[in-house]
Amino acid sequence: MSDNNMMTEAMAGRVIKYGDNVDTDVIIPARYLNTSDMAELAKHCMEDLDKDFTDKVRPGDIMVAGKNFGSGSSREHAPAVIKASGISCIIAETFARIFYRNAINIGLPIMESPEAVRDIDDGDKVSVDIGRGVITNSTKGKTYQATPYPGFMHDIMETGGLINYLKDKGEQL
Repeated sequence: MSDNNMMTEAMAGRVIKYGDNVDTDVIIPARYLNTSDMAELAKHCMEDLDKDFTDKVRPGDIMVAGKNFGSGSSREHAPAVIKASGISCIIAETFARIFYRNAINIGLPIMESPEAVRDIDDGDKVSVDIGRGVITNSTKGKTYQATPYPGFMHDIMETGGLINYLKDKGEQL
C-alpha cells in the first residue's frame, strides 16, 4: 500500500447533518470553479446550503445526509472539496451514482445506512469502521451496519483513491 493519503480503517468525529437531495451545486457552487486550488474551494463548501459550514467543520468530522446525496452535475470537485474541508466520511441513505464513483476515485469514504441516518442527529459523536461497515453513535450508544466495500474498492479507499491504487499496482499512468 502507498503511504500517500492512506486512510485509516476507523474514523471518528462530530456529525454535521443535512437532508435529502443535497446536490453538487450546493456542495461547491459553480461560480467558484475558476480555480483548482482545493484549499480555496474548501472555503466555499456547502455555503449555499449552510453559511456556517466552514466555521463549524473540524478535521475528522462526519457528514450525514438523507437520500440522493451528490445529485446534479458530475463534477469531481464536489467530493474533493468535501474531503478538503476536513470531512472524513459521509453517511447517507443513498448517493447519486456519479458522486459515489467520484468519491471512491478520490478516496473519500462514503457509506449507505438509512437506519443510521434516521437515528443520528447533528452534533452526535460517531465512529466509522470502513473495513467492517460498522457505524457507532457514541452519543446514543447505538451501532448500525452498512455494507462494507468489496475487496478492490476497499483497497482503493485504503490507498487514498484510484490514482494511488493504480500506482501501487504498478500501472503506468
